[in-house]
Amino acid sequence: MTAKRTTLSDTLSAALDNPSVRGRSPWRDARERFFRNKAAVASLVLLALITLACVFGPMLLPHSYEDTDWDAMSLGPTLVNWHLFGTDELGRDLLVRCLIGGRISLTVGVLATLASVTLGIAWGATAGFIGGKVDTVMMRIVDMMYAVPYLLIAILMVTLLGREFYLVVLTITVFSWMDMARVVRGQTLAIKSREYIEAAHAIGVSTPAIIFRHIVPNLLGIVVIYTTVTVPGVILTESVLSFLGLGVQEPMTSWGVLIEDGTGVMESTPWILLFPALLLSLTLYSANYIGDGLRDALDPKDR
Repeated sequence: MTAKRTTLSDTLSAALDNPSVRGRSPWRDARERFFRNKAAVASLVLLALITLACVFGPMLLPHSYEDTDWDAMSLGPTLVNWHLFGTDELGRDLLVRCLIGGRISLTVGVLATLASVTLGIAWGATAGFIGGKVDTVMMRIVDMMYAVPYLLIAILMVTLLGREFYLVVLTITVFSWMDMARVVRGQTLAIKSREYIEAAHAIGVSTPAIIFRHIVPNLLGIVVIYTTVTVPGVILTESVLSFLGLGVQEPMTSWGVLIEDGTGVMESTPWILLFPALLLSLTLYSANYIGDGLRDALDPKDR
């Protein structure tokens, strides 16, 4: 009686015929690892709630961010007239101003982060792939940018061009792309010697095509991680600029402007400082926890 010999083709055929055997993609594994991180998931939910409140909340509230109620100046949190966060010294509803301020801060954070990440990826991938003197010159420019105090440039730009929304985004972008450029350059140096890059060279693919079709897609994981880390830093930078009077102008507001207003009256009306500072802190903590969760999910060996 002879034993039945099982070949590799028989094993593969049996696996393909069995519907319960399915391949697992790296992104699916990363997603499962992320959702097992309770702190990251809770932070994601909290950040989504804050974002939705800032986007849709002002449309649902009966007050405008610039309306003044002379009969309710410096009013504490109350249900009367839906002043749930109270009012400021001019009788403006603090809740709607916090939500409008959050809308501005989050918009600046997202736009400046996207611009800085795009610039950093293009700069770092180009420097790392081309190498040689081009790499040396490009990275020395990055080093010089690190030496320039961004507050000095921000003050200069505001003085010359005025306090416009796009100038805040531009100022933050100019001084927030260098970290991404350095990270992408280091990863590009490790990737450019791999076989598929050499094969692309051999068949005559152009340098820009290799960079943006073969190298940049393979940097997606590290880019996502550093993007989530960049967002809270950009939001904090915008708040600092607004706190120093270099951000948006009244009656428009942001969390930094509201915090600056609250510091002057914190002893008599502490809620003017408390609520915008609390929203800013929750947003920053949530973004950082999400970044930690993505780092653990996309690169579990780096934990």
